[in-house]
Amino acid sequence: MLKSGKVDDRPPRPARVSNGEEEDDRRTRRSRASDDEKEDDRRRRRTRASDDERYDRRSKRDRGRHHRDSRRRRRWSPSSDSGSSPNGRHSRHHRDESSRRRAEDRGREERRTIPERKEPTPPLPPPPPLPEMIPGRTGGVYIPPFRMAQMLRDVEDKASPEYQRLTWDALKKSINGLVNKVNGTNIKNLVPELLAENLVRGRGLFCQSCIKSQMASPGFTDVFAALVAVVNTKFPEIGRLLLVRVMVQLKRAYKRNDKPQLLAATKFIAHLVNQVVVHEVVALELLAVLLENPTDDSVEVAVGFVKECGAILQDLTPQGLHAMFERFRGILHEGEIDKRVQFLIEGLFAIRKAKFQGFPAIRPELDLVEQEDQCTHDMSFETELDPETNLNVFRVNPNFVEDEKAYESLKKSILGDEMEEDEEGSDDASDDEDEEESDDEEQMEIRDKTETNLINLRRTIYLTIMSSVDFEEAGHKLLKIKLEPGQEMELNIMLLECCSQERTYLRYYGLLGQRFCMINKVFQENFEKCFVQQYSMIHRLETNKLRNVAKFFAHLLGTDALPWHVLAYIRLTEEDTTSSSRIFIKILFQELSEHLGIRLLNERLNDPNMQDSFESVFPRDHPKNTRFSINFFTSIGLGGITESLREYLKNMPRFIMQQQKPASSESESGGENSDSGSSSESESSSDESDKKRSKRRKRS
Repeated sequence: MLKSGKVDDRPPRPARVSNGEEEDDRRTRRSRASDDEKEDDRRRRRTRASDDERYDRRSKRDRGRHHRDSRRRRRWSPSSDSGSSPNGRHSRHHRDESSRRRAEDRGREERRTIPERKEPTPPLPPPPPLPEMIPGRTGGVYIPPFRMAQMLRDVEDKASPEYQRLTWDALKKSINGLVNKVNGTNIKNLVPELLAENLVRGRGLFCQSCIKSQMASPGFTDVFAALVAVVNTKFPEIGRLLLVRVMVQLKRAYKRNDKPQLLAATKFIAHLVNQVVVHEVVALELLAVLLENPTDDSVEVAVGFVKECGAILQDLTPQGLHAMFERFRGILHEGEIDKRVQFLIEGLFAIRKAKFQGFPAIRPELDLVEQEDQCTHDMSFETELDPETNLNVFRVNPNFVEDEKAYESLKKSILGDEMEEDEEGSDDASDDEDEEESDDEEQMEIRDKTETNLINLRRTIYLTIMSSVDFEEAGHKLLKIKLEPGQEMELNIMLLECCSQERTYLRYYGLLGQRFCMINKVFQENFEKCFVQQYSMIHRLETNKLRNVAKFFAHLLGTDALPWHVLAYIRLTEEDTTSSSRIFIKILFQELSEHLGIRLLNERLNDPNMQDSFESVFPRDHPKNTRFSINFFTSIGLGGITESLREYLKNMPRFIMQQQKPASSESESGGENSDSGSSSESESSSDESDKKRSKRRKRS
């Protein structure tokens, strides 16, 4: 109730609800409170258990520490401190620790319940514009291939600097990828792909990629040289540019004493010489520079260079290579270099003696260009060379579109036929695949290009010849060897080679060759071929080998194992013989005279049935050649076989006069016949005139 004179400012109380509703509300609050209490009890139990465990561990540590401290105090202080017991301190410490742990757990729970605010991620920035993506002199950031293709499609102005830069980067990646992938097996497939790229625009990139790849893997130098040789046939200026850069690199390495780079450069030049891209004069000049002031490194580099290109230099310039080997011999005799380098030079001489076996000029799979199609470059190390390094860097071309169209037409002219053939071949292969497979299986033949069987056959023949006691045993063993058709010649060659390698001539080889000629006529014909071949190459044999070969064939001729008409190949004149061939003829006829005797030899040479074969040995075509033959046989002590030739030379003026007389008599007889003819004609004409006159008189 309100009292008089006062006003109640309190807010009005809410109206009471019924008892049933209050009960429901209390129950819900109790259930919520009980759930919260249960959760709190679980948390407390967990924290108490963990705290108890921690407390037990710490109490053990504290007890041990307390005991140690108490012992120290007893040891150093006379009386112990009085005060609170350690158990009380530990209990307080335990309560403080537990309260601190509970506060930390509550803070963690609160932080868990409060949701973290996630900052919104900013949107991705748009791609930078085209000019900004390709800054710099040699390229910018990485652009994925799909993005690059999209950018090339989006560019409308094909002559713009941005588009030119994109195509330049694509050309650079393509050339580097193709050069890095090339090897001996896939070079034929990669060459068309490489020529499909604009090599005129990227010639600097191509040369740079080849030089870097060769420096990284010198073992593939011959592959890179073959690739350059193919490109050089289509674009000679590219081959010249690469040679200039390699020579500049070589000169730089030589001045800096950079041995690895010098070895790589010389090896590249050697294989370019093998591919006939570089003239052999460049190789000889390089060797002269390296051996002018010999050091251990320069001689080692020169030895490696000769190993790589010595086989082709032996064929192209044998005299120049001989001069270089004489320089090597002089360096070896001087003895101023290291022993290791001296052994390298000796090994090089052994390789030369073996005709550079194991160091072929060009592998068969890399022989892709004919020498007639190749363009050979020649330049000197003394001239100033411009490597044209500006071709490695992108530059804007105002005539870009026209140049691209021109190269497209050039590419079609180079690869047009090959592309058409590839397309036709693919169509045919898709149509007749099964038939081709069956034909290939039927017609497939295995050819051993390594000549392993031939080498094994020669080894067997050699070991049989050298291990036999006499010629009969050797012939019996050799006849047991199964020779395929066409391999009989190998037996003749090996027999002649073994004979020539001996220090002195052994009659064993002559008897063995005689036995084979008597057994089979095939061996006799093969020895005739060997005689012709050996006489044509007699200037290559040493004196000892020449003597053995001449005595071997003299034995075959003296025993009639070899027909005497083979002497028709010998032409004994001053112009047609050399010193080696004269020594061969001298030893041959001296051995025949010792074997047959001068009388029987003279009878053989004067046999009228064989005069056609001996005309070249005893020429009668000109007095000069006749005198040379007589003087030759007289000087070697066989003047007795030239008696008929001397008589012919003595009677030669009379023969010439006799040949001239019939000619003059024929001319005189021709004149007399003409005179008699004219007189008879005049007489007949006079008779006819007299008859006509008599007839006229009778009529009158």
